Amino acid sequence: MADAAGRLTKLAEQMLGAPLPVRIRAWDRSESGPPGVPTLVIRNRRALRRMMFKPGELGLARAWVAGDLDIEGDLYQALDLLAGMIWERPEPAAPPRRAPVLRALARPEIRAAAKELLSLAGVPLPPAPPAEEARRRRGPLHTLLRDRAAISHHYDVGNDFYELVLGPSMVYSCAYWGTDEGAGATLEDAQRDKLDLICRKLGLQEGERLLDVGCGWGSMVLHAAREYGVRAVGITLSEEQAAYARKRIADAGLADRIEIRVQDYREVRDEPFDAISSIGMAEHVGRDRYAQYASALHGLLRPGGRLLNHQIARRPLADEAAYEVDEFIDRYVFPDGELAPLGRTTGALEDAGFEVRDVEAIREHYALTLRAWVANLEKHWARAARATSPGRARVWRLYMAASALAFEGNRIGVNQVLAVRTPESGESGMPLRARAWRG
Repeated sequence: MADAAGRLTKLAEQMLGAPLPVRIRAWDRSESGPPGVPTLVIRNRRALRRMMFKPGELGLARAWVAGDLDIEGDLYQALDLLAGMIWERPEPAAPPRRAPVLRALARPEIRAAAKELLSLAGVPLPPAPPAEEARRRRGPLHTLLRDRAAISHHYDVGNDFYELVLGPSMVYSCAYWGTDEGAGATLEDAQRDKLDLICRKLGLQEGERLLDVGCGWGSMVLHAAREYGVRAVGITLSEEQAAYARKRIADAGLADRIEIRVQDYREVRDEPFDAISSIGMAEHVGRDRYAQYASALHGLLRPGGRLLNHQIARRPLADEAAYEVDEFIDRYVFPDGELAPLGRTTGALEDAGFEVRDVEAIREHYALTLRAWVANLEKHWARAARATSPGRARVWRLYMAASALAFEGNRIGVNQVLAVRTPESGESGMPLRARAWRG
């Protein structure tokens, strides 16, 4: 194809009805588009076929993961510039509309141009999805078996990979950054401060019993046992996480105080617990199961026990029935994961019998955390790609960078909700000035 970049730029601008915001370099080494902006590198004709057979986000994602598509220049700037092409949200409370590219394909002249490009792009067959795309189980969402498969897809990709991305803390949730001297100065400091904040909100005391739901690589239970003297149970559905956490606990000499189980929250039967932490886990529960989740955790707590639910939230929609899971996230990152607005989460906890005592929004903290993880991944790129696969590393780079922009733009947030199983006496055990987080 002669001057492929020029022809692609012309087609894109026809679809957008506006100038293309990024530069294009095509497989024939032609270039087109504005100077001084990131360059979208289309390495081969297969990338074009992916985007044309799946217009919008999923086609671009498949081309990116497969390495058919790349970005030269500032990744964050490129994603910000391309966002309007991929998905358009006219206002925060409205359901998403079809992307401009998809709307344009309804016009006959654009369809004719697209057919011409497709004929020049090679064999008119859709390429197979990259190997990193989730192959999900059939049947109802959020059964025990399906949830195990979804968690394995995300977490069982190699502990060595996560060590490079997350750093020594091995905490895969929003850190708690600070500006005071000695507070949150590095990612490790910020993750330590987050774990300690949760322990203080839970009012942990020596000898108490803590359940950490979705314990990851064991960082929360290790911190709580070491610093607060609790006895802890951590549950995860990931075999790789559990093995890693058990080794860390044995190396720390805390095997007599901490137990790690490969277990679903619906299978825990050895209640009561004095406190429960659920950090970045509830996003996997699903809206149809959230009432069950809240009720199960309420039943596992003793009267007066506290729950700290740390959870990503999306913005509410005027029509909640129009909510759809992001295609890239669902296929490549968190299969079957769903986000809920904060109000729905607190409502479900109250319906289960909890008294919600405090909500802290820490949206900006997650943007900082994600940028730190992206920096770690880029710094150790060759090792990270070897530790899992080049495609998987590309998934994580795109997912984390795009998520950082989403948190910064208030498209999603993250909240710590502190709730108490307040007994009939009404004695919650909470301090009068809760934000001091004492007792």
